Amino acid sequence: MSTNPLEAAHQLHTIRDWLRYAVSRFEEGGIFFGHGTQNSFDEAVWLIMAALHLPHDTLENFYDAVITEAERRKLAQLIERRVTERVPTAYLVREAWLGDFKFYVDERVIVPRSFIAELLREQLAPWVENPEEVTAAADICTGSGCLAILAAYAFPNAEVDAVDISDNALTVAQRNVSDYGLDNQVNLIKSDMLAALKGRQYDVILSNPPYVDAPSMEALPQEYRQEPGLALASGEDGLEHTHTLINHAAQHLHPGGLLVVEIGHNRDVLEAAYPHLPFTWLEVNAGDEFVFLLTREQLV
Repeated sequence: MSTNPLEAAHQLHTIRDWLRYAVSRFEEGGIFFGHGTQNSFDEAVWLIMAALHLPHDTLENFYDAVITEAERRKLAQLIERRVTERVPTAYLVREAWLGDFKFYVDERVIVPRSFIAELLREQLAPWVENPEEVTAAADICTGSGCLAILAAYAFPNAEVDAVDISDNALTVAQRNVSDYGLDNQVNLIKSDMLAALKGRQYDVILSNPPYVDAPSMEALPQEYRQEPGLALASGEDGLEHTHTLINHAAQHLHPGGLLVVEIGHNRDVLEAAYPHLPFTWLEVNAGDEFVFLLTREQLV
């Protein structure tokens, strides 16, 4: 079905036309999903509505809206880049979503996707009994700052440290923190994991660190190769960063403090490495093998 994108720009007029065209191109091109959608239709809706600066949930109001020639050229270019260059939609439209929260993203940061976001919507209940009593939290490997921002909403009385080793990531995180008006609550800190946090202690430490093992890095779909490798790879077993957190988080937690870490598909490897640790595996919509919780006392 391959169509010259410039020809498409002249032949397609309404949003309904462009949705049909985009879904066809995505299906024909065999793009890989996983940065916020799971199918061609949802991906097309996201790309088109974001590119046209329309709220995603208003699609039905605009199905038959005729778009301008400039908008058509823009859509043709974006759809073609999504298919031929495998650029994730989040980078094309400079936005990503976690629940109802929208974040600015570009190629300097990994596209936000974390099961911890689900847990923060519930304010880490029941492990945090009173969210208002959480006064200090940290997000290690913050990337775009998304989990730090969600933590600031979940724990309104907490000062939140958003920590990353990448200056580029911290620049993006600063934009998101400012967009949400949280400059007085969220602090950006450049640090290799916990190294620069001497003397700082928290009620909650969150982390969605790099956790892709070496064999999986070699087999990543092209879409994931567009992301910073620093934000994905974590040694031969995918647990290099998690080892650091387990070995050093206790000294940065208050008594009763919590460490919550996302580890991808590495549960079996992690449990084999730490047979003495009583991991609590937290239930998220994909199951109970992706995020663990340990208390300071368990870590000690």
